[in-house]
Amino acid sequence: MSLNKNNFCIYFSLFLVSFSYAQKTNEIENDSTKTEQLEEIVITGQYNPQSIKKSVHNVIVINRKQIDQQAANNLADLLNFNLNLNIIPNSQTGKSTISFFGLDAQYFNILIDNVPLVSDNGLGNNIDLTQVNLDDVERIEIVEGAMGVEYGANAVSGVINIITKKSIDNDWKIQTYLQEETVNDDYAWFDKGRHIQSINVSHNINDKWFAKIGFNRNDFAGFFNNRQGQDYYQNDGLRGYEWLPKHQIVTNALVRYSTKNFRLFYKFEYFNEQLNYYDATVRANIDTETQTSNPSATDRIFTTNRFLNNLNIDGNLNSGANYNVSLSYQQQKRDLNQFNYFILTEQRSNETDETYQSSKVLFSKGTIGNLVKNDFYNFQLGYEARYIEGFDTQASGDVTQVDKTSTQNNIALFGSSEMSLSKNFSLRPGIRYEHNSQFDSKLLGSLSARYLIKKGFELRANIGSSYRVPNFEELYYYFVDSNHDVRGNENLNPENGYSAFINLKKRSWFNDISLINNLKFSYIDLSDKIDLAIVNTTPLQYQYINIDSFKLMGFTLDNSFKRNGFTFNLGATYQGIARINENETNGEDGFLYNFQVNTSASYFYKKWNTSFTMLLKYNGEQENYIANGTDDDGNSLFTKATTDAYSWLDASVKKSFFDNTIDLTIGSRNLLDITNVNVSNASSVGDVHTSNNSTLLLGYGRSYYLKLLYNLNF
Repeated sequence: MSLNKNNFCIYFSLFLVSFSYAQKTNEIENDSTKTEQLEEIVITGQYNPQSIKKSVHNVIVINRKQIDQQAANNLADLLNFNLNLNIIPNSQTGKSTISFFGLDAQYFNILIDNVPLVSDNGLGNNIDLTQVNLDDVERIEIVEGAMGVEYGANAVSGVINIITKKSIDNDWKIQTYLQEETVNDDYAWFDKGRHIQSINVSHNINDKWFAKIGFNRNDFAGFFNNRQGQDYYQNDGLRGYEWLPKHQIVTNALVRYSTKNFRLFYKFEYFNEQLNYYDATVRANIDTETQTSNPSATDRIFTTNRFLNNLNIDGNLNSGANYNVSLSYQQQKRDLNQFNYFILTEQRSNETDETYQSSKVLFSKGTIGNLVKNDFYNFQLGYEARYIEGFDTQASGDVTQVDKTSTQNNIALFGSSEMSLSKNFSLRPGIRYEHNSQFDSKLLGSLSARYLIKKGFELRANIGSSYRVPNFEELYYYFVDSNHDVRGNENLNPENGYSAFINLKKRSWFNDISLINNLKFSYIDLSDKIDLAIVNTTPLQYQYINIDSFKLMGFTLDNSFKRNGFTFNLGATYQGIARINENETNGEDGFLYNFQVNTSASYFYKKWNTSFTMLLKYNGEQENYIANGTDDDGNSLFTKATTDAYSWLDASVKKSFFDNTIDLTIGSRNLLDITNVNVSNASSVGDVHTSNNSTLLLGYGRSYYLKLLYNLNF
């Protein structure tokens, strides 16, 4: 599917019409009541919870209503329709990660209640989105751009902050649901499709104490896509699954204590995932005496266990100052069970067990603000401390044959001040000093500004710096045999980056119509980028080194129209990305451009108590320079690979019965039936991690779901 000139003209015309119509509407500048009703309260990057309009940062909010309309069980179900953000699935590892503003998941932090979430070998970054359950989520806040002052390392392109539920309106709330989904055309009650069960119980014990517990089970039976499953014994490459089966269990509990000036909550979560890998290579194991065979294959079971303990305390002092302190201990381990599986007899041999990925994290962050009673000036001071211990046997390779444990300490002090130069104009400069036990200390800075202009215009600007520390693979990878020599580099330096974002928003009201037009400019500059490079041609050797730089420049236009129960959104982004490899003689450093369009529409028909929702995102052609052979001097040659355009379309209907006691949601994901997209000129001799492919796997095709939810409030 491609976006032709006619389609482009249609989208552009819609933008112009919506923007020009906004100029003709009657702006209500002083009606603060109406303004507040249209806005949500945000906390990410703020001194105090406040409305979006008063926020210095531009914050994108995904509320609970949107989550329910998509019947989203995890972040991978939810985020695929946001502009500048793509979900990158890997069918063979079962993981789905984020690409945000052209940068992968290493440059983006995912937080739960302002605390970064642990991953296999990171903290806050490289998160598998399918492992983040949404059952107890109240809303999700996305902040674009470098957030290094507030959140430290690896917040180069932005942060996602997941705000969990911490209160209910009744004494008791019991919510349980069943969700059944097809996986493409595959569905059966137990061994095909996707099956989800959940229950959450919340209770206001008294006016100060609140508690809740929850359980979720998600059973994904895998996607065949012409593969033949576990019991297939022919050695023709068709055994197993295109998208691996996995089973997830999430349990959580929360206790909250609150008074007028003091609040405390503790959250515990346990996550378990089992991922089954079935090898496509089948050994015949022929017995010459009996002229029989007992075919077998080397299969693997990956088991992930994650424990999360978060304690948060916040409150107000008698002086009016407010404070917030978080303390977290998290652990994530990935175990590997490998064995020789005899397909006909279902027996195992040569079974081994090991823990090959592990992360343990102790994290604490505290802030204090409102230290002075001044309408003109306010400031915030804070600290952050991290202790990370982990290993990745897979990344360490054959160099040790044992766990290569690494530890890292990180201490940071930061502060910022918010100055209201006038009623409508405010500035927030910030600075952060960060000491890392493994890398040089860093000094980060930011400057944000907000200006409320007449006639409903809001102007925001932000420039800030951040950096990314090398991951475990880049530091310690070691894979050397007769055909390969690929190594990490313990002497790598962190990548340094800064970004500039400018946002012009226009709010308009006309009777019962609400319009929001949002124009954004984004620029990201990243130096000392880490990449795998040829360090020796004879023999051929690769190593991770600091060689690259990355630049992004883009424009985004969002439009939102609301009237009564109808909401319509239309947005587009046009961005260019340049990757500059200064170590390569033949390196290409030109900007390559990409175009995205998204639109969504929802309508609530009050008489039927029914919501109708549609979401569409178009991803234009994406070009990328890749190494493809060498010249006579051994220097890499580059060609331009092109990933074809594609679109995602979801639709759903949600109906409530018996005074909202029962909700029934029916819908479809990926209605355009996308599985693979073509990648032209993708052959590369420099890719040491994957085989050459001419297609990119993005999904498992069109699927349908039915969700039945029961609410009991008393």
